[in-house]
Amino acid sequence: MAAQRDVQLSLKKPTYAVCVVGVETIVDVHRDVPKGANTFEVSGSSGVEVFVLYYPARVAEPTGKAHWPLDANMDVVVSVNTVSQKLYDHKVKVSYFGQHEEGALGHGVLYITGADISLDVDVGRTGKVKKSRGDKKTWRWGPEGYGAILLVNCDRDTWRFKGPDYASSQLVSLADLQDMSPMVLSCDGPDKLFDSHKLVLNMSLSDSKRVGVFCARGEGSLSDYRMVLGRRHLSYEVERQPGEREISFYVEGLDFPDANFSGLVSLSVSLLDTRSLSKVPLFTDIVTFRLAPWIMTPNTQPPLELYVCSVMDDHGSNENFLEDMADLALKANCKLIICPQIENRNDRWIQDEMEFGYIEAPHKSFPVVFDSPRNRGLKDFPYKKILGPDFGYVTRETPYRGASSLDSFGNLDVSPPVTVGGREYPLGRILIGSSLPKSVGRRMTKAVRDFLQAQQVQAPVELFSDWLSVGHVDEFLSFVPTSDQKGFRLLLASPSACLKLFQDKREEGYGEAAQFEGLQYRRKRKSINEILADRKIRSDSLYVQKCIDWNREVLKRELGLTERDIIDIPQLFQMNGSYAVAFFPDMVNMVVLGKYLGIPKPFGPLINGRCCLEEKVRSLLEPLGLHCIFIDDYLSYHELLGEVHCGTNVRRKPFPFKWWNMLP
Repeated sequence: MAAQRDVQLSLKKPTYAVCVVGVETIVDVHRDVPKGANTFEVSGSSGVEVFVLYYPARVAEPTGKAHWPLDANMDVVVSVNTVSQKLYDHKVKVSYFGQHEEGALGHGVLYITGADISLDVDVGRTGKVKKSRGDKKTWRWGPEGYGAILLVNCDRDTWRFKGPDYASSQLVSLADLQDMSPMVLSCDGPDKLFDSHKLVLNMSLSDSKRVGVFCARGEGSLSDYRMVLGRRHLSYEVERQPGEREISFYVEGLDFPDANFSGLVSLSVSLLDTRSLSKVPLFTDIVTFRLAPWIMTPNTQPPLELYVCSVMDDHGSNENFLEDMADLALKANCKLIICPQIENRNDRWIQDEMEFGYIEAPHKSFPVVFDSPRNRGLKDFPYKKILGPDFGYVTRETPYRGASSLDSFGNLDVSPPVTVGGREYPLGRILIGSSLPKSVGRRMTKAVRDFLQAQQVQAPVELFSDWLSVGHVDEFLSFVPTSDQKGFRLLLASPSACLKLFQDKREEGYGEAAQFEGLQYRRKRKSINEILADRKIRSDSLYVQKCIDWNREVLKRELGLTERDIIDIPQLFQMNGSYAVAFFPDMVNMVVLGKYLGIPKPFGPLINGRCCLEEKVRSLLEPLGLHCIFIDDYLSYHELLGEVHCGTNVRRKPFPFKWWNMLP
């Protein structure tokens, strides 16, 4: 709602003013008053609403021939409701009277030109611009909230342009307009009005780094669209054509919310009288946008594409692994995308290089890949091969040091939607691995942590992963979807559960059954009896279990979980110096494709021809409607300190829930 302004009347000559339709103007009836006058009356021509604001406890509304008293606590307010056909065709008249005289002591006349000036965006979040005289400069969250939304224009709609579309100050494709938010300027009024008045669009210097505005002057070619605001272009004098009532603009986002940017940006239009030396706007309308956040998708969302790398190096080919991934993708009805060796440069850890998410506005949504700062063999793949039409790209770099292992995105996960102490997280919560609070150790770079926190919709939780050699959260946790009311289970690696399973098997008479017995590669087999008698394994397991239990309590508290929501997956780790690595393929480090789980084959002790570790996991997960498919990743991934999840990546369907309806 525009601020009210005052117009002062004169007894000596008419006053002229330009008033915007629907915007109230205060008429000062007190400044120039005939001597002896103590009452007044006011009237307006057709198309003008006139009303008096007063305190009923002090002033009685006049009846009959009575007039309003000239009380300093009263205001006369006028509002035009029609656009003028010619200059100053609306009129307001104020007549002043003395206490005992019937004739007026003097008159003040105001001639008004009514103009329809309004800057409008999709405040109602319907996907369409509707004209509004309400509050457009406030942005509110929640189902009853309002305020326009911008997408960061971070895709590449034409291959002729090398970078994301926002990097160009020119429109690169007509399709690019769909990634922008429409904005309409109403500018209706007599053409002669705009000979002496101008409309100016404005933005702040800080917002010019985050928003670009294109003016639309046609519908057929790229040259019909010109950037008029952005990149330090802070104002634009609108080029209104005779008879023009509306001018269309398209607004693009240039950057995501971050530590020094709340995500809110504002644009304004002002009506200026070019004959005035004061440069004070007669009217200003302000609209506010929020940049759409980058949103991660959890394992519970249906898979769309499964990514995996084809490699051939000193460790051999992963051809068999690729065949297993193809079979898994087929079962899950998921598209398989293989990154060839020439593009990955024998970097197989595609989970560590990037994370898939999406951005959404009421009119448009598209996936966005978040490129990690690790910058190894796959560093160019997200930018060169994934960035494209309706597929965006974002990255954050480590500013002062090289990336650590914890900066890889195997150390980045997100929970399914949860409710914690009555507070809802309808898009889940991001999970990242770190060192213990207030301790010296490895942490994910601040640039990435700040970015994730600034998105606001998936409030991050820091876990303790620095006890692991690689240090990634996907080494000890995963989420799987279920069809019950909860909708998911949290899987945690558990040395205690593994030792208990082995103890049970020993008591059943299978103590000589050996770990790695079914493994065809060189690896010393170790019987259940030997494992249980190994003091180092027990000591290592006790330490690792304490680390996982610390995370267990954090996850229960921060995700609102109970023990019923957690499934312990048997897994042993061994200490390699100060850090832990998986003793056998880490089954929690799985890829989840709907109800199909691609689980690292553990090569556990064979009992009656079946791996007891696999059978235990099946007994835990298959009653939930899940299908456990065990995949041999021993040589291709496990021996290199990674597993199936580390070597794959999944793009998933966005949430049906609209992020702007939540209360962060």
